[in-house]
Amino acid sequence: MRTVRLPSSQAIREAIVASLRHGDAATLDGTARALKISRRTLQRHLGRMGTSHSEILAEIRLKVACRLLADSSKRLSDIAKFLGYTNASSFSRSFARLMKIQPVVYRKQQRARKHDPASPRGRPHVIGR
Repeated sequence: MRTVRLPSSQAIREAIVASLRHGDAATLDGTARALKISRRTLQRHLGRMGTSHSEILAEIRLKVACRLLADSSKRLSDIAKFLGYTNASSFSRSFARLMKIQPVVYRKQQRARKHDPASPRGRPHVIGR
């Protein structure tokens, strides 16, 4: 049996992000192929790390969704498509389940926070204050 070099957690995340950027669905098979290991090896490796491909994918999708909602004016359907969801509705349900808030409400809150001079994000940081 040959020795297989197992990818780091960071390498797995980078492969998933790259897949999303290229418009792929970021599947377990695609991630394993990108990492040049078998699907089953990737599953076992992630299991030993205490996670799964679907958990990492959900975490990455949520992080990217939050950034896109806060920092862009992309339509929900475009964000959903970019993240590999079948439609805006499935993206909205998933986002609301994880964040306990609808994506459009999250976007409004983030924009209000950016424009509110009293909020920590909206106020410029001054050294020595």
